[in-house]
Amino acid sequence: MKSPRHFFALLLFSMFMAGVEPSASQDSDLNEDAGFLEIELFTEVLETIRQGYVDPEKVTYEQLINSALEGMLADLDPHCQFMQPKVFDQLKRNTDSTYEGIGVTISTKNEILTIVTAREDGPAARAGVLPGDQILKINNQLTEEIGIAQAINLLRGKPGEALKLTVRRPATQKLHEFEMKREVIKQSSVKDIRILNPKTTSPYRMGYARILQFSEPTAEELADALDKLEQEGMDAFILDLRNNPGGLLNSAIDVCGEFVKAGTVVLTTEGKPGSGEIKVYRTSAEIKRRDRDYPLAILVNHSSASGSEVVAGALQDLKRCIVVGETSFGKGSVQSIIPIGDGKAIRMTTAKYYTPSHRTIHENGVVPNIVATLTPAEERDLARWMSRDTLSPEERKKAEKFRDPQLIRAIDAMKGALVYSGVSDAKDSVDDEKEMAANDAEPKEEEEPETEEKPGTEDSEEE
Repeated sequence: MKSPRHFFALLLFSMFMAGVEPSASQDSDLNEDAGFLEIELFTEVLETIRQGYVDPEKVTYEQLINSALEGMLADLDPHCQFMQPKVFDQLKRNTDSTYEGIGVTISTKNEILTIVTAREDGPAARAGVLPGDQILKINNQLTEEIGIAQAINLLRGKPGEALKLTVRRPATQKLHEFEMKREVIKQSSVKDIRILNPKTTSPYRMGYARILQFSEPTAEELADALDKLEQEGMDAFILDLRNNPGGLLNSAIDVCGEFVKAGTVVLTTEGKPGSGEIKVYRTSAEIKRRDRDYPLAILVNHSSASGSEVVAGALQDLKRCIVVGETSFGKGSVQSIIPIGDGKAIRMTTAKYYTPSHRTIHENGVVPNIVATLTPAEERDLARWMSRDTLSPEERKKAEKFRDPQLIRAIDAMKGALVYSGVSDAKDSVDDEKEMAANDAEPKEEEEPETEEKPGTEDSEEE
């Protein structure tokens, strides 16, 4: 006679297999007996814990199953997770104009909870947290003891609540403690739209803008920025995607569409091998306002992830831009959100991104055409420059003196591209024509002919 534990395992396995019809390609991979044995092992451990663990209130079926699901998803890759109702609800609200927190994006890198980006206008950045910092403690909770879903729960909270982070900075291997308060974080998109200092870019006029993340209005905001800079005589454009964690994929596709012809393939996603799940993303003709064919440079760093990697990788493959900076984060996968009832959900990687040349971004990142790295001190100065609007007037003046090595390399690259494209000759020709026109337009006074009296003559001879 079979044990109750065996029947419980059979019940779980039956529920797991219910309604699942493996394809022919999956039949050879699926060993039902092995699956059944593993599920029986799982239920045996589950029941052993329930019967023998010292604190009964910690070993309800819900708690144990939730913990198992969290570990199961987290073990797949850093971007998969099991979401409790609170986290799932927060995720659904993250596309709104505001959210509550400290303004960081986190992920697991080399099995360590890591800050991917710290929003420059958020509490964490103002406290001194930098992208790349490894989180060791959230308040007094060691992060090695928790999963990413629990970490997100600990970081979020009501505005005004205090939070303490203990981090290790890989560049220096030093530990830092930061105290901050949670705030309502406003989502922003395109920032720092301007013509760069002519002293640096002469004889050209170069435009610059940063995209903090890809949200609903990003492409339209960028188009407005480009229109403005074009009216100011922009010859080349530098798009800064450093510390951009990504966002909405369609928004990233639309940003690509500003710089290539409508209908251009900029990305494909491919699911599990053999599944035949391939999706092709093209730029839209409906959104594109006009052709923008001037030279383009894109700045990326180790915290440029997901959507920013899609933009940089696609335009790099299409020979439409020069990528400058450091190899990007390497988050090139698609996560599907699958509700599982009771307000819970799982986020599971279901496909990977591929650039037009079929390069995979996932775990590889986008390698720049021109490598330009920053020292730890320059990283800090860049973070301060990006968050200068939140500093005191004195601190802001200091931050604005930062000489950005990566931006300077991008400017040099654009100068070379403009010379190669013949813009220099065209500008000289236009300048000459303007000078000639200006000379012709200047009113001239009538000049009396100069005369010189010569000895032995009575008349003067006009020279």
